[in-house]
Amino acid sequence: MSYGATMEPDFGIKGFISTSLVDWPTRVCSVLFLAGCSFRCPSCHNHRLVLEPDSLPDYPLTEILESLNQRTHWIDGVTVTGGEPTVRNNLPDLLLLLRETGAKVKLDTNGFNPEMLEEIVESRLVDAVYMDVKAPLTVQAYSRAAGVPVNPSIIGRSLEILKGSGLEVVFRTTVVPGLVAEPELVSIVNSLGKVERYTVQPFRNLSTLDPEFSKIEEYTLTRIDFMRRCFEIPAPEMGFQFFQA
Repeated sequence: MSYGATMEPDFGIKGFISTSLVDWPTRVCSVLFLAGCSFRCPSCHNHRLVLEPDSLPDYPLTEILESLNQRTHWIDGVTVTGGEPTVRNNLPDLLLLLRETGAKVKLDTNGFNPEMLEEIVESRLVDAVYMDVKAPLTVQAYSRAAGVPVNPSIIGRSLEILKGSGLEVVFRTTVVPGLVAEPELVSIVNSLGKVERYTVQPFRNLSTLDPEFSKIEEYTLTRIDFMRRCFEIPAPEMGFQFFQA
């Protein structure tokens, strides 16, 4: 399927990386960044996609599809991220078009739209889903991390959809000083139950949505390694050391 210049739908593609070796471990992938988000995470570093999408150039899908089709010998995956892709009603159409290139498709999501997520899973429009779990599943903790009021039962529903999907699924948490540390990770892991993969990501204080978060000192690499040893599933293969503050 292809679109002419005057009839291509607005998929909100505001960024495109033709080749990435880090966005989908084990795959060489391209990355599409979509505008808009349901959250206002104060630690977010992609905040222009959230708050000022019109300030960013549009990337025509026809050019992206042409790039993917020309590089099938090199690219074996496509990651769709944001912002939050599931805020866009035509996301399933975009995923279908990407699938038709023959590449595997991964979706990054915050889990705030379980209805669309369920549609995507049941229609087998993706091969993998990476879901961010922002905080313990309580109203206060999750709303604070997301920057907007959040009913954690919505997040819980997305967790269950993905756990039963049969897809490659990775849950991940960004550890943010003042928001998420070891006690919060204990609660998150307990809420996840039995999962195949859960990862811990470090917060970076460069250009955050809330400027005050750019003043927060990042966790040290030693502490991040400690958190990974304690909480990641499966646990990293490295010698265990006790962390001392």
